[in-house]
Amino acid sequence: MEHRIVLAGCGNMANRWLDYVITRDNAEIVALVDISEDAARKKAEQYNLSVPVFTVLKDAILKTHPNLVLDVTIPAAHKDVVTQSLNHGCHVFGEKPMAENLEDAKEIVAVAEQTGKNYTVMQNRRFLPSIRSLRDWLNEGIIGKAHTYHADFFLGPHFGGFRDMMDSPLIVDMAIHTFDQARFISGANAKSVYCYEFNPEGSWYKGNASAVCIFEMDDGSVFTYRGSWCAEGFPTSWEGDWRIIGTKGTAKWDGVHLPTAEVVNKDEKGFFLPTEKVEAPLSWSGREEHDGCLDEMFSSIENDRLAETDCRDNLKSMEMVFAAIQSAKEGRKVYL
Repeated sequence: MEHRIVLAGCGNMANRWLDYVITRDNAEIVALVDISEDAARKKAEQYNLSVPVFTVLKDAILKTHPNLVLDVTIPAAHKDVVTQSLNHGCHVFGEKPMAENLEDAKEIVAVAEQTGKNYTVMQNRRFLPSIRSLRDWLNEGIIGKAHTYHADFFLGPHFGGFRDMMDSPLIVDMAIHTFDQARFISGANAKSVYCYEFNPEGSWYKGNASAVCIFEMDDGSVFTYRGSWCAEGFPTSWEGDWRIIGTKGTAKWDGVHLPTAEVVNKDEKGFFLPTEKVEAPLSWSGREEHDGCLDEMFSSIENDRLAETDCRDNLKSMEMVFAAIQSAKEGRKVYL
């Protein structure tokens, strides 16, 4: 299958997507779109692309006849870019989040269902050898039945730009990854959340850059999240620092290395039962991060199926995001 691609959004993030696309034998960039024509032209020059540039997405689609649009625009533009593309007969691969609010995300999913086109969301942090090995290991019962999942996320990035002005930069722009990872690791969806969101003293963000969340999952487990984008010193990885407790022991994952676990020897007796430390085997041979997610995205179209990170699945992670924000605003537990 040949893919004729329009790329919408020519900022720095577009580089990661273009770096991938130009390696595919069956993919061709046919147009670049940005509200700044100059940005689009500079991107074309950067990648030596002899393609037209546009400031209006509809014009690009009607004049170049793509079957796929890559949405690398800012979150505020996602709904318009995605729905226009779907309604004009294109599949869409897009950056997270799906939309700035849950209502818009649900509308986008409805359009995807009505048009029969794929809309797949970039959740590159699912595509790491360590997290996929962790999921497989837990599914094998290494710590028995997992019942409690804890994730800590503490970094202090100075982005500049739109994130600095968002109302909830941590939860909307970053915690979506960790919430999605919790669903991926546990195989469960959230059914309620209590969240306290705040902006700490000294923050360089306009909106709330820190949060604590407690999620009840639909399999009876509990997922807790402690995070901040305004925490300088002793940083966690971008994947967070995880502790998962089960009926036979505890697994830990630092977001970088393969997970480890301490498994109880229940044949022994004592006040504290002895444990054995074990390391997870590597169980993922696919490519990593954006490359792995994009491989899955293209495979879904070529095999006429929904991708692992299809918008219908991603909506479940979006629901966690906006339920957490609602809980923080209302000071109460919110049911999904």
